[in-house]
Formats: sequence, C-alpha cells, structure tokens
Amino acid sequence: MSEPHVTLDPSGLDPVQRKLRGPLEDQLTSALQAATGRVRSSYAGEPVEQVCQRLLDETRSGLHPDIAAGFQPDMDEFCRVAVAIVRGEVA
Repeated sequence: MSEPHVTLDPSGLDPVQRKLRGPLEDQLTSALQAATGRVRSSYAGEPVEQVCQRLLDETRSGLHPDIAAGFQPDMDEFCRVAVAIVRGEVA
C-alpha cells in the first residue's frame, strides 16, 4: 500500500474551504500519515475495528482543534488503511 492521502470532495466544501482545499488536504494527509506511523509501530494484534478507531483518534489529535472538529473522513477508507496496518502492508 502506498502512503495514505486525504482528498477532499469539493462539492461538500463551503467557499472558504474550497479556497483552502490544497493546504487543508496537505495538513490532513500529514496528520493521517503521522498517525499511520504511530499506530503501525505500536500495533499489537488488536482487531481492525480498534485499529481503525485509533487511527482516527490519532489523526484528529495531530490537527488543530477546529480542523479536527470538522474532519469527517470516509470511514471505509480509514478502515482500509487499518486493514493494511493489520496485514503489515504499510511501510
């Protein structure tokens, strides 16, 4: 699996968010990648659901509180990253 990346759907963004889409995607991606590394390095056989929730919590903790509060990721995609962590497919 390549490194996870966040892409925002412009149709779900307000005008200000659309204007800041690139930097916002960069910040979200950076937080997700850092969280993936932390979760991967401490993975100890937990079930995928728990890894997925931890990945979300760790990602949000790496964001400004206002951004974290509004971050509503596609949980299917987050769980896909969690499955890759469980399978050892994330470098």
